[in-house]
Amino acid sequence: MQMQRIEGIADVLRAVKAARRGGRRIGLVPTMGALHRGHAALIERAAGDGCFTVVSIFVNPAQFGPNEDLARYPRPLENDLKVAMAAGADAVFTPAASEVYPPGFDTWVEVGGGLTDRLCGASRPGHFRGVATIVLKLFNMTEPDRAYFGEKDYQQLQVVRRLARDLDLPLEVVPVPTVREDDGLAMSSRNKYLSPEERVVAPRLYQALKTAAEAAASGERRASEILRRGVEIIETQPAFQIDYLEIVDGEGLQPLNELKPGAVMLAAVRLGNTRLIDNIRLT
Repeated sequence: MQMQRIEGIADVLRAVKAARRGGRRIGLVPTMGALHRGHAALIERAAGDGCFTVVSIFVNPAQFGPNEDLARYPRPLENDLKVAMAAGADAVFTPAASEVYPPGFDTWVEVGGGLTDRLCGASRPGHFRGVATIVLKLFNMTEPDRAYFGEKDYQQLQVVRRLARDLDLPLEVVPVPTVREDDGLAMSSRNKYLSPEERVVAPRLYQALKTAAEAAASGERRASEILRRGVEIIETQPAFQIDYLEIVDGEGLQPLNELKPGAVMLAAVRLGNTRLIDNIRLT
């Protein structure tokens, strides 16, 4: 079947209802475009699960702050369509901002429980309000049985899980492991902003996380000591500016003083004008 390009909300609802009548489950892969191998892994997982796979491409203005990169965020739509088709998408949904947020729109979704006011939420006020709002709208627009999110954006994943749980949404949130470059750098659309010199040092963030995880695997249980190992690696490169480096419980994202099952180490750094995030599970 040829992949469909769909722009209107009513049109995408018709497409998914037709697929459901044909016995298909619906899988949604929400994206902001600039698709790479990480996005392709999400699409492939949805297609591999037998879903009628809808990839949404929408650069959501509601999750960008006033001094962030909305205007320059990459929008290579033609290439995105090729990536989606090659990965097995059945439809690509590209709604217009004027339809997503029509004149007079003023309803927002807030996820509490300490999930959104810390970590990325502390340095990006309002970001997760924008994320939760667009995710819920996309869920309503496409009525998925499953929605696929990458573990690279770990805080976002937990916010979406809480949203689905608290609002009794009839869908499964499916996490997909982080896809990395050969040198360990987590794939991100914002990696395109890195200069050649910054790209050389960027993998040091993942090296720091791995070093910390090795300390945990060797029996260290003190969060402060594990974090110290990671900070030492990051600080060998002066170009990095640490936003946060924390060890948290994997569901509620609250800080831990000592490791417990499910602990995750989360990191955000700035490298030049680019903000990089990453994470690693600690066992």
